[in-house]
Formats: sequence, C-alpha cells, structure tokens
Amino acid sequence: MNNLKNMQKFIAVAKGEQPADLLLTNAKVLNVFNGEVENTNVAICGELVAGVGDYKKAQKIIDLKGRYVAPGLINGHVHLESSMLDVGQYARAVVPHGTAAIVTDLHEIANVCGMDGIRYVLEYARQLPFDLFLMAPSCVPATHMETSGANLSADDIKKILEFDECIGLGEVMNYPGVLFGDTAMLEKIAAAKGKIVDGHAPGVSGLDLNAYIGAGIGSDHESVALKEGEEKLRRGMRLMIREGSSEKNLEALLPLVTDKTYPRCLFVTDDRHAEDILHDGDIDAVVRKAIKLGLDPVRAVQLATINTAAYFKLDKLGAVAPGYYANFIVLDNLKKFDIKETYYRGVMVAEGGKSLFKSPPAPISKLNKTVKVKPFTVEALKLKSVEQALVIEIVPGQIITKKKTIKPKIENGLAVADVSRDIIKAVVVERHKATGNIGVGLVKGFGLKRGALASSTAHDSHNIVAVGVSDEDIYAAVKEVEQIQGGLVVAAGGKVLGSLATPIAGLLSPEPLEKVVEQLDKLQKLAKELGCVLPAPFATLSFLALPVIPELRLTDLGLVDVNAFKLLK
Repeated sequence: MNNLKNMQKFIAVAKGEQPADLLLTNAKVLNVFNGEVENTNVAICGELVAGVGDYKKAQKIIDLKGRYVAPGLINGHVHLESSMLDVGQYARAVVPHGTAAIVTDLHEIANVCGMDGIRYVLEYARQLPFDLFLMAPSCVPATHMETSGANLSADDIKKILEFDECIGLGEVMNYPGVLFGDTAMLEKIAAAKGKIVDGHAPGVSGLDLNAYIGAGIGSDHESVALKEGEEKLRRGMRLMIREGSSEKNLEALLPLVTDKTYPRCLFVTDDRHAEDILHDGDIDAVVRKAIKLGLDPVRAVQLATINTAAYFKLDKLGAVAPGYYANFIVLDNLKKFDIKETYYRGVMVAEGGKSLFKSPPAPISKLNKTVKVKPFTVEALKLKSVEQALVIEIVPGQIITKKKTIKPKIENGLAVADVSRDIIKAVVVERHKATGNIGVGLVKGFGLKRGALASSTAHDSHNIVAVGVSDEDIYAAVKEVEQIQGGLVVAAGGKVLGSLATPIAGLLSPEPLEKVVEQLDKLQKLAKELGCVLPAPFATLSFLALPVIPELRLTDLGLVDVNAFKLLK
C-alpha cells in the first residue's frame, strides 16, 4: 500500500463495505495453499486481490461462467537472452502464455556488456507489465578458459545486490571453483549472505555435493537423471525441474514430485528459444506437459507459482489470495491448460494468445556495436595434423557432450572435415576485444555435408562460434556475423545463404517474435538442405563453447576438458 488511505480502502473492499474495482464472478479459483479448486468470486482493489469469497459490488464485473482462475506463472530460472528477443518483444511473447514474473541472472548479456547490459535490461523491464527479478550473475566470466566481454568482481556483485530488482546470487556455474576453494568465487557467495544463491552442479554428487551445498548454495537446475535429482533433494536443495529447448529433463525427473517432496520442486525453462515460445509456449508449456505426463493439474500449477515464490521470497506473488498482487490467468480447461487471458496487477494485458500492450522504445544504450574481431585470413582456421585427435561429440536432446578420440582425415598435412564419419570443423573467434584468439577443433553430430553455420550466441562468453565442412565457408559465415554486428548465418560455396541479425549485444533482435521465428525457420531449412540432422542446429551450436558443461568444449583459447577443468594444449 502506498499510503494509509489506500490501506483503508483495501480493508473496506475486503470486508465488502465498498465496491471492488474489479469483480470476477462464477470463477473456479485454483487454491495453491490447500490444493483445492473453489467455486467463488474474486474481488480486486487496485493492484491487489482484496479477497476471495461472496462479493457482490464492483465498478466492473466480469462473469467468468465457470472458467478457471489461477495465479500468474513464475519462471524461476530463465535466460531471456536465449529467446533472441529484445526485452520488450520478449515480454510481448511470454505474457500471453501467463508469465507474470521471471527470475533471471542476465548472465548472457552481462558476459558481453557487464553492468551496462544489466542496467539496459532492468531499465527496459520497468516499463513492461511483468516482473523481472534479478539474480546477480556470479560467473562473469564463467571461467578463465575463454575470453569474455566483461569481468564482474565480488565488489561489482555487492553493487548489483543493492539493485531494487536483485534478490540473490545467480547460478554458481563455476562449481569446480567452489570445490577447490577459489577465493574470488567464495567472496561472491559471501557477498550474498542472507539472500538466495542458485546453483549449477551437473553430475556433482557424494561428498563434493555436500561441500557445494554447504558453501551456501540452495538450488540446482542441471539434474538430468532421477538418481541425481533424488540425491540433491535428499541433501536439501530445491530441485528446479528444467524443460527448455535443448535441455529436456521433465519426464526423467517428474517421478521425484511426490506428496513429501513437491514443496521443494519448481519448474523452470532455463533456455527457451523463440520458435518454442511461438509454437509451444513458455513456462505454461512445462505445466501442460507435466499434466499430460500424469501430474495433478493443481500440483503442476503449484510448481510454477507458489513454490517458486516461496523459494525466492517473492512477496505477494504466486497465489490468488487476499493481499497478493492481482496477477492471474484465466483458463477454460485446467487439464488442457490453454491460457485465454493474462492479468497483471488487476489489468488484462493479454487475451487470446496476443499481448494487449506494445513494446515501448528501447533505452538508449551502448549495446549496438559489440562485435569486434581482429582481422584474420582463412589460413587462421587450419588445423595441424595429429595421429589422434579429440572430437566433441554432440548428444542429441542434451547440452552435455562426449569426448572422443579419433584418427583424423589428413590432407596436405592438415586435419580436415570427414563427412563420411560426420566429423566437421569447429571454430570459435573472439569478438569482444579483438585479441585475434581463434580456437579450432573437430565436432561430430551435426550431419553437415557441405557449408557452414555461425552464431554470436555462444554460451557463456558469446564469442563467434561456427561449424562447417570447409574453411572457406566457415570464414564467410564468421565474417557475415561480424558485418551484421551479431546474429546467425548459413553459408555455402563461399557465399552467405541467409542470416538473422541480433545487433543488441550481438544477442538480441528488436524484431517481434513472429518475424524472428520466420527468419530462424529459413536458416534451419537451409541448414537441413546442407545435410544437418539436428532439429535445432543453432541451439546446439550455441552450447558448443560452454566450458562448464561436460565433457569436451571449444573456446577461443582452445579445447577444454570440462571434467578436468583445464585447457588442452
């Protein structure tokens, strides 16, 4: 409440003595506290739910005729940058899917632009009808084994933790740093004392898991197997059940949601791409799939609302109840979970799958010219021959990779692509400081028979990552990414066949969701014509340079053995 008069009016409305601003009648209200569905009315006073019950009077009355009312959904861990949509377009895309709040560490844009990137997103989000809660990005850069565009120290983290929107410390991806007692990493965790600290611990178990949790880390979204998730729950972690675009763990982990454990579980998307938001939805798609897999609809909603709000201590969010913000969704059928309307603080902001608000102008920023590549020639992409070469093997449907050793195909003393074995070149070109660093390696699993793909979206440092059959095509694709100041490119025959520009930090497009997906679809069709067998090749490409997910990766500094946490010379 802003003042005493507002509180007095709220109390009068809640008691039924004064008319509500908005009254929803004949509603089936999903109660996330006791798991019931109540046939009742909902009175709204300003931005808040005044009460649930037998209310009669209001300035505006909407008869829901037996439709369902559920809390606005909360995405507990998401990188909005993975949508490739600028902030305003992202909100217009996800709010119609019932997303009323997100928790994000802005790790991606921070790795490119540091504080400037964080401030840009926060300033933009304040103009939009959804809540963005910030977790201070803990790993900028993610590791010492790549070149990032920024470096956030423990002192920087302390400053970010003072932002109004900041509620804790973002995923601590540098789990080896925690386990090795790295001073800089532990200083960041210490700076967040008393606040939420999110984890990122793929495959960490046993005594190492004890140490990681004991350092102050409360959640994990990287579990891919039942046993792994079970151990993390047993040791006291909140289990974030992730169902993103490349990382799909819902079906494997859903059996862990029981009467005993469900309050410690929540749904997240982590990385969800534009085409999936358009065709399938956002966090609502996770709820919908969980229901199809047999989870009780009310419980599924709890994992996307009140459980998330409770873990992150989000005051007045996650329920349709007295004193809570009037963020709610309206549905015809709870099992189908097809959202018809989204309300934010008492105002309808989306209807029939369409947003009712426009994207406001983006804040003035320095984020439009971030791709800086030191001039190089195609000769820089050569790979010296060796008797045995390491190959990054893609694992379909997952972001983990396998480390394989093969005898490479040799031509003129150089290791080259071998399409007969589905082995092609992989390249990472540094693009923040024009250092001239270029990492070159081999990758298996793309299926390309000719041509190349390149992208400036490359977790976590977002250098330019490319794969291809010929050095000339890789070179053409990389140079086009530089020319358009960030984006996705397909090249073949030494020429660019298509591109999608993401000029904001080299990550985001100012175009609406539908146009971005249309451009992306064209690129993916081109990739398929070149032989690519992956359903979402650019999504897979974006994780090729991520040196915190096992087993083998490639950065601008070279191959990284993630399990050993070291660069391979």
